[in-house]
Amino acid sequence: LACSHHHCAFPLNRNELCIWNTATAQPLRLLGHHYAISAVSFGSKPNPLLVCSASHERVIVWNLDECTQKVQEGLTPRGIVIGTLLGMVLHVRFSPDDQQVAVCAGNRIYMLSAKNEAILAELDGHLAPVTAAEFCTWEKSMLVSVSEDRTFKARKVWNYSTGQLIYQSGVLTAFPLLSLLLDEENKQIITGCAEGQLWIFSLISGHNYRCVALIDLKKEQEKFCNKVWKSGKKIGEGRNTSKLCKTNNMRPEGSVETSLPVLLIEHCDCLICFHNEENISSALNTNYFWIGSSTGLLIINLANFELEGFLSYKDYSDFSIRFAGSCAITRKAVNGKVLCLITSMFEDIIAVLEVNLAALVRTQQTDFLLSRNKKSLSVIARYRITLNVFFPLRMKSTVKDQPLVFHNKIKSSGYTASPQMTMFSPNNNLKKKEVSKWKTTCKQKNKEYPLESYPPIKYEKEISVTCKPTPIYCIEYSGDGEMLACGLADKAVLIFNSNLTNTCNVFAGHDGAVNSVGWSHDKKWLVSASEDRTLRVWSVCKNEPALILGKEKFLKTVRFAQFYFIDAFILLCCGSEFYLLSYHLDTTKDDLKRYKQRSVCKLVQKFPMASTMEITSLSAVNDFYSYIVLTAGSNRALEVFDLNAGCSTAVIPEAHTRSVYQICQNKGSSFSAQQPEAYNLFMTTAAGDGIKLWDLRTLR
Repeated sequence: LACSHHHCAFPLNRNELCIWNTATAQPLRLLGHHYAISAVSFGSKPNPLLVCSASHERVIVWNLDECTQKVQEGLTPRGIVIGTLLGMVLHVRFSPDDQQVAVCAGNRIYMLSAKNEAILAELDGHLAPVTAAEFCTWEKSMLVSVSEDRTFKARKVWNYSTGQLIYQSGVLTAFPLLSLLLDEENKQIITGCAEGQLWIFSLISGHNYRCVALIDLKKEQEKFCNKVWKSGKKIGEGRNTSKLCKTNNMRPEGSVETSLPVLLIEHCDCLICFHNEENISSALNTNYFWIGSSTGLLIINLANFELEGFLSYKDYSDFSIRFAGSCAITRKAVNGKVLCLITSMFEDIIAVLEVNLAALVRTQQTDFLLSRNKKSLSVIARYRITLNVFFPLRMKSTVKDQPLVFHNKIKSSGYTASPQMTMFSPNNNLKKKEVSKWKTTCKQKNKEYPLESYPPIKYEKEISVTCKPTPIYCIEYSGDGEMLACGLADKAVLIFNSNLTNTCNVFAGHDGAVNSVGWSHDKKWLVSASEDRTLRVWSVCKNEPALILGKEKFLKTVRFAQFYFIDAFILLCCGSEFYLLSYHLDTTKDDLKRYKQRSVCKLVQKFPMASTMEITSLSAVNDFYSYIVLTAGSNRALEVFDLNAGCSTAVIPEAHTRSVYQICQNKGSSFSAQQPEAYNLFMTTAAGDGIKLWDLRTLR
């Protein structure tokens, strides 16, 4: 089947080609084949509009304008036979200039002239029938093909006489590859197989055709159903959230077909707008692509490869096709609607669907977006503290100030004063000389980073931290960028100056590899965690730890230790929980009891991560007030905790195909001012699954 802007092409009575004009609803029947038509394709240019049909014995190119004129004159329209006796043709495709046609017949691809019967090139190399081929629109003379041998090949067609193979993939799956799409904007190959899986490969120069993403459509559909069902349930039982939730079985126990053969992958040019509760419209200016399967149509977001909506054939009682054998979709929408041509797998039935993409996505996504907007999260603290057990404020006291030991009067501690609610209070009582001196110092220390300049990619220096090869498990710059802390596998913590010319300090005391280090906001302290199940806080100026939490406190290895809430607390992970600790540091020593530690630390609360064996990454902001803590677990999920509420507020299941080993937040900088919304962005990465950029406000 094939679709263009206003036309649909399909076989009729096996060997007739029917062109149906959607604007006039008039069919045009073209005769020329003696055997069943097995492949149809429209040309790339709208004027003149060409269509190519192929059967076992011949390949014909038709000019629709000329054919329509012949019919009006009462004559029989004729096409140009460009190939004969090529074998069973599974796919045909015009070149971008409509001068050549790639014909996939058997294990070979024939490059034919679109104007006369001439074979320009004969390309082989596949070990099974070629199922699809596409011309690369941004790189001249490049052709990509997929086959039932489960591989794809990229080749240069030089002057259409010889085909030079550029790249051949390995076997991707146990099932045949059926469909192919070349994404010009992102320069990617998207291919689908009979088992319902999508592979996305990069065509960018230097990427060596590496795999960008692997999508299991069955899992994505199940996840989408659960997400929409849960969001509709949260909004309210009294409200009819979405009829589609019922018709599409969008329930956690809803069954999804065992396999979704990918019959078609096609671009979708459409802008989707949403309206929030304040009736402010927002457009999702994102590219989408259609997936046509044997059981329905799916809309995939090209930015994050997530399922945005789907349409199941069986959910419409007046639609007789339950399993599609082939399908075609128009790329451009007319009045917000696209045409979809579907043929039945078991019957001689062809149907044309008119799909309003924006309405379909809005119907399935509005409830989900509303439930998220009602409780939007923000990294920057926007509300007053509600739990004084976590973030204690100064409260009024009835105890009066009393002399302590030597003096008749002592300075008030401030307990009788009103609670201080201001987080930041600038000192405005500076003298003119002090102000000018302070400004000069700030300009020298915190020079604004020029946003128009390139990121730091120039190689500067390399040093060896030890005399023998030793893994460096963690590194972190201080907030002012003047010092760099390194945690090593040989149990040591090293501090270098920023240009790596001098070792400022060496901390030894751990009995295992140091897996995390973290600077305090005032750059005076450094916290380290180790495989020996201990936590240590070091003074940057001294070599002895100011605080040690021993093995008796933790049952498992301590990881991801850091200061939190502008040095008010310490966060760390142990197993499937993270700890919130309050502390007081005192580096003074009693000459008689130098072994005794004067610093104290107290557990405020433990926060367990749901349904996981171990927390694999943790992140929180310390440079400004924030209640949000992000965690990732061995169950491949992300979980967001609001410590002001004292609980978990959101869970993102299956954030990656493997466990996330690092969460990177935008924690602010002394050298760059940013919009408040920018701090709600964070990134995650997992082995073999790339890097994902998330927005905390939408959790997408």
